[in-house]
Amino acid sequence: MNNVAIIIPTLNCGHILKSCLKSIKKQSYQDYNIYIVDGGSTDNTLEIAKKHHTTILKNPLKTAEAGKAIGVKHSFEKYIALIDSDNILPSKSWLETNIKILSNNPIIIGTEPLYFAYRKKAGYIERYSSLIGANDPYAFISGVYDRQNFLNNRWTNLPISQVDNGNYFQVELKPNLPIPTIGANGTIFRSKFIKNNLKSDYLFDIDIISNYLTVKKEPLYFAKVKQGIIHTFCESSIKKFTRKQFRRLTDYYQYQNLRQYDWNQTNKLGTLKFILYITFVFPMLFDTIKGFIRKPDVAWFAHPILCIITLYCYTITTVKQKLMLLKPVNRQQWTQ
Repeated sequence: MNNVAIIIPTLNCGHILKSCLKSIKKQSYQDYNIYIVDGGSTDNTLEIAKKHHTTILKNPLKTAEAGKAIGVKHSFEKYIALIDSDNILPSKSWLETNIKILSNNPIIIGTEPLYFAYRKKAGYIERYSSLIGANDPYAFISGVYDRQNFLNNRWTNLPISQVDNGNYFQVELKPNLPIPTIGANGTIFRSKFIKNNLKSDYLFDIDIISNYLTVKKEPLYFAKVKQGIIHTFCESSIKKFTRKQFRRLTDYYQYQNLRQYDWNQTNKLGTLKFILYITFVFPMLFDTIKGFIRKPDVAWFAHPILCIITLYCYTITTVKQKLMLLKPVNRQQWTQ
């Protein structure tokens, strides 16, 4: 029996899936099965998946969260790796490192890369995400991000207890406290933990953790592994970034009644901070200059623009929601 289930939700992502699967095939650790959970792709996604000898599952609900849930329910392996189609594993030892940590430390329920791997020749939005440790400026500014950044060298701004265990930080997540956005882009869980706590047709990763902490009222331990993962997020496309920001909040509102972790209640101060940060302009410019000094890259100068775009997208979407004019994302025309 294979040890790891690698679950990859897909929908019209053929142009990026090939690199993802190639990086998996190059791993020194080969004891895995790959599950492609497809939401009805009309491009060459499934053709690429078949060439790489994956198990293909259908996802009638189409969303990535539904795809993850389907993959979990169909898998039988000891560990579950949640890899997105736009992820690339940056080294041959990436998977082996994570599995060794999980095998050697039984109290840890999952592992996650400490940072987004920085690639000098990547698109400037991908580089920007690596520099701030988040795909969404809101997560960085509000402090709930979960990847190390170049501004303060921290992987989150929340008060999280952690112990340095050499090649990873052992993180303690406590009940009744805010938790960072752990759970995507290369997170590996113990299968038993996810299967025992998945209660719906959607796997909202942070909800799994939050619900356990609320119900069990005992801490969870996670490993932030001192390695990266490549996230080819939006490359250099402002248009794609804007589209994804609209999608992000539209999906949040659409599935809000299914969510167990209420961002509105747990991060009100973070939202206010985000609004003031952009409104007063200077904080954006200060972080841009500070970041450029610490890690010279012109991608830093996208920071004010992407912050303003994010605030615009979130404002428009929220107003539409309040006026009951918000329509669900049309996934028939979805492209990654």
